[in-house]
This record gives sequence, structure tokens and C-alpha cells, in this order.
Amino acid sequence: MTSPLFHAAILPVTPYQQNCTLVWCDVTKQGALIDPGGEVDRLIAAAARNGVTVEKIFLTHGHLDHASGAAELKRRTGARLEGPHEGDRFLLDALGQNRTTPGFGHAEPCTPDRFLGDGDTVSFGEVTMDVIHCPGHTPGHVVFVQPEANIAFSGDVLFKGSIGRTDLAGGDAATLIHSIVEKLWPLGDLGFVPGHGPMSSFAEERRTNPFVSDVALGRRV
Repeated sequence: MTSPLFHAAILPVTPYQQNCTLVWCDVTKQGALIDPGGEVDRLIAAAARNGVTVEKIFLTHGHLDHASGAAELKRRTGARLEGPHEGDRFLLDALGQNRTTPGFGHAEPCTPDRFLGDGDTVSFGEVTMDVIHCPGHTPGHVVFVQPEANIAFSGDVLFKGSIGRTDLAGGDAATLIHSIVEKLWPLGDLGFVPGHGPMSSFAEERRTNPFVSDVALGRRV
């Protein structure tokens, strides 16, 4: 994935095949890893292969498969850890309790250098991304948006043909649907990298997603 601003490489990791994404600035070769759930050696190797200096780590939310490698990655690269919203602090604090989960013996709790809120921005090199707080899957879930490149990183809020689970701690179905409809649909035909599975666009999901399309929700537009 490329744009005039930056490159992105999607790197599925962990037994859950979570989409960790390496993003980097074309000008400076400084970059960030979004949702490093594990396989830290592989992520560091991918950055080196592309000549990227990892200066930031961004978390969309605090679940095991998205955040359990963040502490190790921060320690080994010196990168600054930003996100998610403070509503997910309880999940980040509990990451080390999940080491018995197959494939996650490496899990460590982590504390961000900066929690994020609605309307904040994050940056790497000369690239800036907007932060949207989208609770529902977890209380502190955020989505990262780079409007000039027409791309967003949605974590587990929205998938191609599906939406995030709401049966885990802190999840709420009505809140998740509100986040999608009120915060993501207004972004129009923006492509997005979900936390799992293939890319899609907000406009496509608004038309066709069986859980949150306008037809599924009985919305008139």
C-alpha cells in the first residue's frame, strides 16, 4: 500500500492473524507499528528490511492480540507508545495475566506514554493521522485516520462484512453501532485496514455490511 505521503505494509501476527501494520514516512523513513500483538522479531525485521526507523507504536485498543507485544517492542526499539484511549487501561494492565493463552507466552502489560482522545493527532516523520475515539468493542478503542492518503486503521471496530465483538469485558453493542454510524460513516469512501481480514471502505460497508448497513439498520438516507 502506497500514497504520496507514506507506505504501509500489513503484517498479520499471532494465532489470531491480527493485522499489525508498519507505516512509514516516504521523506524521513521514520515509521510506526500499529497494533503489535506479537512476533516482535518479525516486526523489527520488517522495519529493517524496508529501511524504517520505528519511532512510534500506536494501539487501537488493549486486547491481547493487538497489544501484547507492545512493551517488548518499545523496550527493543526505544519507540514511544501512544494509544489507545484511557478507557482501555484495565485491559493493558491485565495483558500479563494472559500468558497461558496458546501463542501468547510473551504477553506483557504496558502503559502508554500517551493515552489518546477524540480529536487528537499522532505523527511519525512528516505524516500526521487523526484520532477518533470509537468505543463499543472496548471502552477505549480508537481509530487512526490519514485523510490525504484516504486510509484508516479501524482495529476491531469494523471489518469487511462484519463488526467487532461486544461480548467481552467493557463491550457494548449499542455503543459500537453508534460509533460506526456517527463517526465512521461521515468519512465517506475512505478505505480502511481492519484488525483482522481484508481491507474494505466505509462506503462499501455502509452499503453492504449485514450488521450496520443503512438497510440493516433501517436508516433512510
